Amino acid sequence: MTDTRVYPSFARTAARTGGASTRRRAGLMLAGGALFALLLAGCSAGGEPTPTNSAVATSGASADPTTSAEPPSSSPTPTPEATGSPITQICGDLLTLQDVYDFNPNYGSAPDYSPTADGLAATAATYNGLTCGWSNQTSGELIEVSVVAPNDVLMTTLKQQADADSQAVPTYGTPPTVDGFFTYSGGSGQAQVFIGTYWITLSTPVFGEPGDAAGLLSVILAHLG
Repeated sequence: MTDTRVYPSFARTAARTGGASTRRRAGLMLAGGALFALLLAGCSAGGEPTPTNSAVATSGASADPTTSAEPPSSSPTPTPEATGSPITQICGDLLTLQDVYDFNPNYGSAPDYSPTADGLAATAATYNGLTCGWSNQTSGELIEVSVVAPNDVLMTTLKQQADADSQAVPTYGTPPTVDGFFTYSGGSGQAQVFIGTYWITLSTPVFGEPGDAAGLLSVILAHLG
């Protein structure tokens, strides 16, 4: 049987129009979804900034410790050593055999002489000093003579020691050009003279007082000039 019903024309138009509208809405939704996805991707990429070279350089610089310049250290000046210079004179330059004979005819050379232990001459020997001895040919008593050329440190030390252990003797010379000292210790008279660059000592049992050494000291000083 044939359907002979008549449908209004607007119904067909609405049907066609409704189908087209549905397709447009679907297309718009797809396009909007794609745009939204792109926006999300762009935000995600922009949220993680790539470190710049300046940031890396700053980080590296701060990791290294800063080396501060240290001022140069100054070494302390060493204290000069107490010592003496070698003596160029020989024993005969200090006292000749005639000088010794004039002092006492019984005195002469002592070939086997060595400084008495712990005496002034032994001290002189430790500082490059010249040590000499003359012997009484009868009794064997010695006259010991020594000369040292001390540096300033040693000169000061020796003077202080002589001043502490002996009495000053101004008759040996005029201070401060000549500083003289005398003491009698251990059975021996000990005379000391400091003049210019020399320390001179005489030791012997026959020196009982300062004046006993004055004659020989004056001769030695004259020879040393």
